[in-house]
Amino acid sequence: MIKVFKFGGASIMDVQNIKNVGNILQEYANQELVIVFSAMGKVTNMLENVVDSYVQKSANTNIALQKVKDFHSIILKGIFKESHPIFDIVNNLFVEIEWVLEDEPNQDYAYDYDQIVSVGEFLSTQIMSAYLQQVGFENTWLDVRDLIRTDNTHRNAKVDWETTTDSIKRNVKTKHAITQGFLGCTSENFTSTLGREGSDFSAAILAFCLDASEVVIWKDVPGMMNADPKYFPDAKLLSQVSFDEAIELAFYGAKVIHPKTIQPLKQKNIPLRIKSFINPEAEGSIVKSKIDKMSDMPSFIVKENQILISISDVDLSFIVGNHMNQIFSLLAKNNVEVNLMQNSAVSFSICVDNDKHKIPQLIKDFQQFYEVLYNVDLSLFTIRHYTDNSFDSFLQDKDVVLEQKSRNTIQLIAR
Repeated sequence: MIKVFKFGGASIMDVQNIKNVGNILQEYANQELVIVFSAMGKVTNMLENVVDSYVQKSANTNIALQKVKDFHSIILKGIFKESHPIFDIVNNLFVEIEWVLEDEPNQDYAYDYDQIVSVGEFLSTQIMSAYLQQVGFENTWLDVRDLIRTDNTHRNAKVDWETTTDSIKRNVKTKHAITQGFLGCTSENFTSTLGREGSDFSAAILAFCLDASEVVIWKDVPGMMNADPKYFPDAKLLSQVSFDEAIELAFYGAKVIHPKTIQPLKQKNIPLRIKSFINPEAEGSIVKSKIDKMSDMPSFIVKENQILISISDVDLSFIVGNHMNQIFSLLAKNNVEVNLMQNSAVSFSICVDNDKHKIPQLIKDFQQFYEVLYNVDLSLFTIRHYTDNSFDSFLQDKDVVLEQKSRNTIQLIAR
């Protein structure tokens, strides 16, 4: 049966890592695989800088783009001879960006974002496909825009599952297919993106539509951890996690899995394995429906760059149903998802990602109807399966702005 592999940007960030991925895939050469690649290294961030410079009509736009070109040039020269056709393929992809930059920015930032940032995945998959062919791993490059159909919600597109399922079943017919994560295509043939870090979700979509036996996400950590090792050096491996617990952890911001990834896999009972590309022989973690024992180990999650927005009626009347309807309509209009909310008699507070392209307009919309106060430079800390000890140690040196507690979870907004 088909397996779906997903490799993130860290796994192909330089020549050495690219060769490592080639070695990993050679071990699976006899299996049917669909392989999803993200953009290389921090290329998505670099292309986001290109978009920001472009929409601001900055003189530095071409400088920002040149950094992306230089990054890929170093990789190309490290693994291919100069006569290899991949150089022309990569050059043509950069020409596509240059064509966009020649026009005036679209009024819709999200549309411009999708047309430019998406090129990062086309660059990585073309390079990886060519390199794998070079080392004897036969494969077919597929354009994911021929596979995944979405609506027009740029930067957070919704999947048309019926059309997508039909397209994937018709087009994925090869033993080793390579395609892009994070991307889709609208009915008008415009490139769309599925949300930041959405390549995991792409792998889940493909697995769902192909009835895959397993999805494997290759990371730079040993598997699913009870905390981000960047913040918690003593983080421990969760060897088995249930679908429901994984959904909770992803919802609260655990970075190892994109929040939308689990639901389609749970629906068809397709296990998700998280393995280390640094130590590919290790078992890693598995997410599945039935696990041997539910871990009671506390899990710690940190979401940075948060803003706490507090909304109250100008007449200090109670925040009731009609206010809530309007507040959530404005959130939906600006495509902003709530990470935490808390209601009092005369105020409603929400904690959201402080997206510089969404939040200023959201606040302006709120200010048409309400008194609005907000705090920036905050972090949202979540503890799943907390204990008194874990809670007390977590609070050290934190200036807590808001706290919310349920039976299994504590959330703190703090500076």
